[in-house]
Amino acid sequence: MPISPAQKAYAQYKNNKVMGASGPELTLMLYDGAIKFLNIADMAIEKNDVPKAHENIMKTERIIDYLRNTLDMKYAVAQDFENMYSYIGRRLVEANMTKDREIITEVNKHMHAIRDNWVEVMKANNIVVKDA
Repeated sequence: MPISPAQKAYAQYKNNKVMGASGPELTLMLYDGAIKFLNIADMAIEKNDVPKAHENIMKTERIIDYLRNTLDMKYAVAQDFENMYSYIGRRLVEANMTKDREIITEVNKHMHAIRDNWVEVMKANNIVVKDA
């Protein structure tokens, strides 16, 4: 199926948004992506669409793995993030094995809290928060 001009334009817009983003903005995009994929996984589990649930839980796991791998451990707060991401990663594996919506809901709440705190940190550091 060929890609429409509108789809090409949207893809270019998304690419430009990512390429022009600062580190804090990219982190926010990752949090938003994780939340989006968790929501999709939750709906897929509700509809008993196991492949779609698996795919979106795995996308969330990859985001968490990326966030963990980019932590700068010379800062004390990085250990707190490592602990959170490690816990979330374990819960995602469990959710994927059991397709348990309660675990997805729990992880989603954690991701919303982390995202909201990140937005506050960005604002406190005078970083413009777009689309927030």
